[in-house]
Amino acid sequence: MRTFIAVPLPGECTLTLAEMQDALRKFGADVRWAAVPSIHLTLKFLGEIDPAVLPGLNGVLRALPVPAPFTLRLEGMGAFPTLQRPRVIWCGIEGARPALSLLQESVETACVQAGFERENRPFQPHLTLGRVQGKRNLQALLDYIRIAPSPKCEFVVDHYRIYRSTLTPRGAIYDVLESIQLQA
Repeated sequence: MRTFIAVPLPGECTLTLAEMQDALRKFGADVRWAAVPSIHLTLKFLGEIDPAVLPGLNGVLRALPVPAPFTLRLEGMGAFPTLQRPRVIWCGIEGARPALSLLQESVETACVQAGFERENRPFQPHLTLGRVQGKRNLQALLDYIRIAPSPKCEFVVDHYRIYRSTLTPRGAIYDVLESIQLQA
């Protein structure tokens, strides 16, 4: 099964992301927009795994030290790899970034201990809003992203989840397999 580990977002932040997407959609750019209820802060993408490894992974994740709950906020927009060569349109994450980095590194360490490969790329916390599919109306969209007002939404990270991702013609469907609380 296709899996990943992520921090879910509260409803008020998904409403903020929906408003951001609505503003971006008006440009008619050739972008495949993410389903807002499915947007999450990915800590580790595992890919296809054997369901039999899930109990061991869950045990290792629960045994590793994690930070106490912490607060993040949505902040700004941008594109990967750059605004000059965009493939992914994203919303940024700010706030307690050291705590978020500690959580992500703990998750990464647990995954390595459970037999998964370490991610070579540096962790860049973001929320994927959409994936660029072509150049139609793209420049106007990118110009807007450069000057767009920053979103306003804070949220407390007090748990993270292991998700199963089922790909369908209408997009991915995410099911929660495990939820792991941060220790206060």
